[in-house]
Amino acid sequence: MTLNQLRYFLAVAEHENYRKAAEKLYISQPSLSRSISSLETELGVLLFDKSGRGIELTKEGRIFLIYAERIIRECDVALNRMQEIAKGGGQIDIGYVYPLANHYIPNLVRSFLEQEDNENISFNFYQGHTPAIVSKLKIGELDLGFGGHIPNDEDLDFYPIIKEELVIITPKGHPLDAQDFVSINELNNHPFISYERGAWMGKYTAHLCEKLSLSPNVVFECPDEHSIHAMVSEGFGIALVPRIDELDEEKITIHSVKDADLYHHTYMICMKDHFLMPATKHFKEYVKSFCSKEKEGE
Repeated sequence: MTLNQLRYFLAVAEHENYRKAAEKLYISQPSLSRSISSLETELGVLLFDKSGRGIELTKEGRIFLIYAERIIRECDVALNRMQEIAKGGGQIDIGYVYPLANHYIPNLVRSFLEQEDNENISFNFYQGHTPAIVSKLKIGELDLGFGGHIPNDEDLDFYPIIKEELVIITPKGHPLDAQDFVSINELNNHPFISYERGAWMGKYTAHLCEKLSLSPNVVFECPDEHSIHAMVSEGFGIALVPRIDELDEEKITIHSVKDADLYHHTYMICMKDHFLMPATKHFKEYVKSFCSKEKEGE
């Protein structure tokens, strides 16, 4: 069975007449008849019955029509996609952690699409924790990821894109409220709001606490900075978070850590030695250039 045979079959089914179908296909009627006959022989069923001056689909023909239309439709989609890719277009599937959703990723993608020759590229987005993003990268559901670092994973490449200071945040009116700089040991002295332990930042916070010999009293675990911010602002405890633009100093107080240099890094993640479509490769290089320009502007 060939794609030409399927297209011939669809034309005959549409016109219910070999002559009209042959004219539409720009082939001779005998050639069309032989092609359909060969297809019927291969399938082992009759696809058409004679009906007056024309023909009509048999029961088996109507069933086969459903699949033939689906196959041709998918082939046309694949052809269009490949033509887009050949012209530098196509779809890029990216995943990113929640803190990048408000500004960083939208700004990055918008600036990329505004570049010349990128108008035929589209994006598909996924939001999640770093482990989920990495899992989707490894099974091919994502082309690029943006999140934390996974140590000792030899399948992945990590390119640093963002470096943010880790700060302690407290509710307004808290005993530490008046201090611009706070000791990291204060995390042991007050109820502590942390990240979910399954999230990359949850694991990273636990690692820092172990490294610094801290044993905070964790009263809540939250999925991201926004939910941590909300819990702190309502007075449930204090937290250690990256200094991001979304921290609202009208509701919480931000303190630098005075006795430790702590930073949070965000990375662009991709599979090592993995083939990338031209559009994805172009976007990957753009991200590196974008980050370099931001660092020069600091």
